[in-house]
Amino acid sequence: MNDQIKALMGQTLDEKFAGTWSTMDMQDLQKFAERFAELIVRKCAVYSRSGHATPQDLYEHFGVEE
Repeated sequence: MNDQIKALMGQTLDEKFAGTWSTMDMQDLQKFAERFAELIVRKCAVYSRSGHATPQDLYEHFGVEE
């Protein structure tokens, strides 16, 4: 997993949850998924505004293979 994704996952957990993965219920997982997706979209928006708007650049930034 890419360091960018790990950092966003960690940020989401730090912001929204006091427990661990094993103590999360379905509502917690839904909240996690929503916030995690929001952070990814925000990161993409910031990254694209910085002049790196091509899909390939975003793939590389997040360590995603086409």
